[in-house]
Order: sequence, then C-alpha cells, then structure tokens
Amino acid sequence: MTERSGQAGDATGGPAPTTPVCYRHPDRETYVRCTRCNRPICPECMRDASVGHQCPECVSEGRRSVRPARTAFGGGAAGRQGYVTKTLIALNVLVMILSIASARSGSAVAGGGLGGLMGNSTPLTDWGAVLGLARFSDGTIGGVAEGEWYRLVTAMFLHYGVVHLLLNMWALWVLGRTLEAVLGPLRFLALYLIAGLGGNVAVYLFSAPNSPAVGASTAIFGLFAAIFVIMRRLGRDTSAIVPILVINLIFTFTVPGISVAGHLGGLVVGALMALVLAYAPRMRRTAFQSAGGAILLVALLGLVLVRTAALTG
Repeated sequence: MTERSGQAGDATGGPAPTTPVCYRHPDRETYVRCTRCNRPICPECMRDASVGHQCPECVSEGRRSVRPARTAFGGGAAGRQGYVTKTLIALNVLVMILSIASARSGSAVAGGGLGGLMGNSTPLTDWGAVLGLARFSDGTIGGVAEGEWYRLVTAMFLHYGVVHLLLNMWALWVLGRTLEAVLGPLRFLALYLIAGLGGNVAVYLFSAPNSPAVGASTAIFGLFAAIFVIMRRLGRDTSAIVPILVINLIFTFTVPGISVAGHLGGLVVGALMALVLAYAPRMRRTAFQSAGGAILLVALLGLVLVRTAALTG
C-alpha cells in the first residue's frame, strides 16, 4: 500500500499515523479504497461499482473476464442496433441510384433516364439479373450457364424501379430489425444471403433460361419464413405473421411479372436456414449452425451445376 509519512513523533513521543495516498497519484490523499484490490484511489481514479468503487485496473480486468451477452440463438447483442439491416437497405438504395445512373448513360434503354425510375430494365439490371442462358443484341451469349455465377448474388440487390425497391425495403426494415435482434448480426446476415441465394437458384432452375429476374424479395420471403420459425421456437404468438405471409403468396401467384420460383425458393431455403439456427443444440450451437449453413450452400451449388449441365450439355 502506498502511504505518505507523517510528522516524526507526536505528543506522546510515538510515530504519527500516516495518511493513505492514491496508488496512481501519490500526491493525493484519500481514504477511499478499491472494493476489489483494496488499494487507495482518489476521485479521479474511482469507477462506480455495484458496491463502492473500483480502480481502473480492476474494472478493465473485470471486463475481460465477463462473457459478452448473447441472444437465445448464440448471436451477439449488437443485433439490437440493427446495423446489418440498415446496411443492407443502404446498399440496395445505392445500387438503385447506380442503376438509374446507368439508364441515363445507356442509349439502349427505353425511356432514357426514367428507365430505372419507372421499372424498365437498365444496363446494370441487364448485367446483374438472374439469367440462365440468352443471346444478347450484340450477338454474345451470356447467363449463369456461361459462367456468370455472380448473377445469383447481384440479382438480390437490384430492382426494376423505385416502387419495387420501396416495397422490398419496407419489408426488410420491418422483418430485419426483429430477426437481427433475435439472431445477432452475423447469423441474420447469413440467413439473408442464403435465403436470397436460394431464391435466385430456384429462378435459375425453374424459370425460362432467357427470362431475367431481380429483386431482394427472394431474401425477403426467406425472412418471412424465418420469423415464423423463430417465433414458434421462442413460444411467441405467430397469428399476425400468417395472414401477411398468405397475402404475399397470393400476390406472388396472381400479379403478372412476379417470379414465383424466386419467392418460393427464398421461402423454402429461408425456412431451412431458420430451422438450423433455431434448433441447433446448445452445447455445440455455433458448429452446428455453421455446418448447416455450409450444407445448404453446397446443396445449392450442386443444383446450379446440374442445371448448367442441362443447359449446356
């Protein structure tokens, strides 16, 4: 313990008691001690604790020894802030702006600069849409079957017009924040991307090879399925979810121009991924969830290879 010496002697001739000084600031007297290590600390070094005060070193050591908070499914508590949801929305909006800009600079798009706004295709959507196999106006052949696998990912960030974008982003804002808070950022992002990929693979498998498709709705339908599975796993009421899902399915089958394969594919793959996340054994949860996601990805890859062989064989 660091102490300051008192006057040599007192009225009785014995040594005078010493006054404790802060262990970090020897020039400051104090009678307050750290409740953890019992060292004297001055007001500048005091850190509020559940009982009394602690010194900075004990506070730092305590933080290292405390496990970070986790959600019911093993995710980080940072998901409550919705950072991934907000980032995904920002990314989709940014890509929409780039799509509109590409329409303004592309002479082949009907409507000029309004192409991206009003729902027409743009050079960017032509480049990134899910497309099995097609011959373009310049005589070249392209599509996923020709090795353009990036289309299976880029398509979930592209939209035909602002209305298409706004509808999907509203759904992502409503569903995403809830699921991200429950699953954590990384698990939610994995769910979103795998569901979106699953929907785009379904488009590749079951749609006409020369029929392009874009939109985040493949991932959004996966979120619809996931929130139903997650809420059931938590024992919460799902009565409000089912009617919304049914309405969206009715729109899927009745409104022209909507990719039925994409919506249903995202729904099925999103449900499967949600089952993996929700029902993983607690003791080996992260390993089980990672393995389940990897199995889904390998299965989707296998389906893509089979379809490619059928189109090019």
